[in-house]
Formats: sequence, C-alpha cells, structure tokens
Amino acid sequence: MELNRKLKEMIIEELQIEDLTPDEIDDDTPLFGEGLGLDSLDAVELVVQLQVYFGVEIKNIEEGKPALQSINTLAQFVKTKQAELLNKVPS
Repeated sequence: MELNRKLKEMIIEELQIEDLTPDEIDDDTPLFGEGLGLDSLDAVELVVQLQVYFGVEIKNIEEGKPALQSINTLAQFVKTKQAELLNKVPS
C-alpha cells in the first residue's frame, strides 16, 4: 500500500488540494466527479506527474480512462507499466 500512499500524496501536493490528507482518501474513491471532484485539467496534470514521479506514461484516453478511476486502479496501472519497462529488452 506504499504506492497508494505515494499516489495520494502526489495528488494532494501537485493538484494543490488543501482540505484533504492522504488518510482521508479511500483507495476506491472515484478521482473524478462525485469522488475527489477532479476535472479534465487535473487529469492532464496527473498524466504529467505520473511520468515525473513514476516514469510511466498514459498515451491515450483508452489507456487513461480505466487507469484514472481510483487510487487502486492508478496504482495497478503504475505497477503494470513499471513491470513492462523493467522487462523491456534494450535494442
């Protein structure tokens, strides 16, 4: 669950969410809409910060939409992408 906490801290810090702590964000709370209330500009910033913090890239909406549902889906996406990067054979 360390990754989940890092993701929560990144979201709070980078999106400047002032009235929330990592402990107050449930791992299954939706990031957008009725959950945390993030919007499309926040999504763009999240995509950038995922690359900065974790070295993973969301390339398109088909990849991003399921990944950006909750902390749990985001953590799974990061783990999968990092594993793919580790298993990539250099050309």
